[in-house]
Amino acid sequence: MTIPLMPLPYAHDALEPHISRKTLEIHHGAHHKTYVDRLNAAIEGTENAGKPLEEIIKSASGPLFNNSAQTWNHGFYWHSLSPEKTAPSESLATAIKNDFGSIDALLEALSNEAVNHFSNGWAWLVVESGKLKVISTHDAATALTGGANPLLTIDVWEHAYYIDQQNKRPAYVKAVLENIVNWKFASDNFDRGTPWTYPA
Repeated sequence: MTIPLMPLPYAHDALEPHISRKTLEIHHGAHHKTYVDRLNAAIEGTENAGKPLEEIIKSASGPLFNNSAQTWNHGFYWHSLSPEKTAPSESLATAIKNDFGSIDALLEALSNEAVNHFSNGWAWLVVESGKLKVISTHDAATALTGGANPLLTIDVWEHAYYIDQQNKRPAYVKAVLENIVNWKFASDNFDRGTPWTYPA
């Protein structure tokens, strides 16, 4: 059984003008697809064939880890975005107030983490040891392996925004956080209390 290329949960133009159709077509159809294709080539005929993606990630290293983790990270990222305005659930809103003071303070922390992350990687909102935290991971590294429950992520690899914003990462991060961040997805992850599962 192969790991599928997860379809986008919305149309390619659904996030415009914040993220363009062209960006999504290339980011999903080329970058994400390449990770999936390389992953499937690597696991074919091995003990990892047929295993859930999350299980592969947690035991992998080297190129296998890079391609499996990036497959999961991208699937999680697509769900972290929404063409519709969403809001945190009551339970997540309470946790945000308790751990950050306000939603604005959380958004500032996420923005700072994403904008100031050096080179390629991911900014995350996670639950760790019962507390909300903002963290970042480098390259293919994922919050899934650190013992935390990821709630949402922002991709800060340049291919996520270069077509639309060139080198202006702050403009991309601002557009995401102010317009298309999927608080319903974050709330579902928070309320469930266990990490999201990549669709088989």
